[in-house]
Amino acid sequence: MTVAAPALQAPEAASAAQKLLRVSRLTKTYETPQGRIPVLRGVDLALARGESMALMGESGSGKSTLLHLVGGLDAADSGEIVIDGVEVTKLSDGGRAELRRETLAVVFQQFNLIPSLTIRANVAFQARLAGRFDAAWTDELIRRLGLEKLLERYPEQLSGGQQQRAAIGRALAVRPRLLLADEPTGNLDEATADEFMALALDVVAATGCGFLMVTHSERLAAKLQQRVRLSSGVIDAP
Repeated sequence: MTVAAPALQAPEAASAAQKLLRVSRLTKTYETPQGRIPVLRGVDLALARGESMALMGESGSGKSTLLHLVGGLDAADSGEIVIDGVEVTKLSDGGRAELRRETLAVVFQQFNLIPSLTIRANVAFQARLAGRFDAAWTDELIRRLGLEKLLERYPEQLSGGQQQRAAIGRALAVRPRLLLADEPTGNLDEATADEFMALALDVVAATGCGFLMVTHSERLAAKLQQRVRLSSGVIDAP
């Protein structure tokens, strides 16, 4: 009896299969009263499972736009985004919402906490929604982020830095497959910023998730495995 040998993947195909995130030829243009403004002009980016990357660049270079497209919060004009085998650029609004609930976690600059929920409920919200709530892990996050005395308060009763710590806890509680963060430390002191980085990298090491962070901080970027720079809507060559 002859057993057929398994098909071999080309090196490029095998490499692509190992990527958690692939962005190819991505473009985005915004309409303004002054005309069309191209923000992304053909971005290519790849992130493997268990890999961390800092996305850097000048203000207005398109960093937040790129993060929002990857997170399914906006639709690209053209190009492709694939996350864990799912082509985000072909999903409906409902499909992108499901992807954010089940696969992604995003730390925004604007916190986006739910005003009617306590901080305790806000931190647990996405993890409960995704059916991945872990009380012990959530308690550890609360302790490490210094939220113990704030749990029964509401977002409007907290400072900006405290709200950002709660938003970070919410994102990490779900243990996502891909963690996206848009200047997550902008409202934090240096010690708390370092604690967030330690927590995020703990999640990457423990779960093999990917971590893509927009930051202006060279100091924090140096803690991540890769650093890429967006300039004039494209990724600069290394």
